[in-house]
Amino acid sequence: MKTFRLFIILAIALIPSVAVAQEITKEDKDWARFSYYQEKNAEVKTKPLAVLFGDSITRNWVRQDASWLDERNFVGRGIGGQTTMHLLVRFRQDVIELAPEYVVILAGINDIARNNGYITVENTFGNLVSMVELAKCNGIKPVMCTLVAADEIGWRKRVGDPRPQIDSLNTMIVEYATANKIPLVDYHAVTKGADGGMIQEYRKDAVHPNLEGYKAMEKALDDVFSKLLSKKKYPFNR
Repeated sequence: MKTFRLFIILAIALIPSVAVAQEITKEDKDWARFSYYQEKNAEVKTKPLAVLFGDSITRNWVRQDASWLDERNFVGRGIGGQTTMHLLVRFRQDVIELAPEYVVILAGINDIARNNGYITVENTFGNLVSMVELAKCNGIKPVMCTLVAADEIGWRKRVGDPRPQIDSLNTMIVEYATANKIPLVDYHAVTKGADGGMIQEYRKDAVHPNLEGYKAMEKALDDVFSKLLSKKKYPFNR
């Protein structure tokens, strides 16, 4: 009798858990967007030379010049609007599990835009460092990038002039990469105009490059990989 009563009590106790589980559906918010690249990740059969990891600037790169990435065995894993917090959460699925030789990390402008709420430049930088450390722990070589130049954030103008924060974050990135002997791609230098914003001929808007802007970024990335790899393995931009 006692055994039967215990069984009933346990069954009743489990009912709320079952109810909660049933309430979780596909319509619930996928905050980190794990689902965004789930199918594409399953299709990757060859180990990428590099994963280009970031936000809409990386996402649009694939849309603007996919053949350039394909030729180099680069895989783009950018998602529009994402901050370094989002990227850090999906780093395992969209980078580590693809087992690339390199990961090229370009992120931070959406933190400055406060897409996910206020965050200090120091904490944004800390998230970038965490991604670098995760890569190293998993045998992936990190490549850090400075943020592209921008003189305003059109969708979040209330945050004001982003140039001081971009400069501050870029300084941290350059100093860390130099001190830790991490390859660095200086996208800021190749996209910056005289006013500190993006060169007019390179911009789709104040934050996002057009195809000509991506071509300038591609040359900068080619320069870095040409130094990292032999001509046989990377026969580009020599």
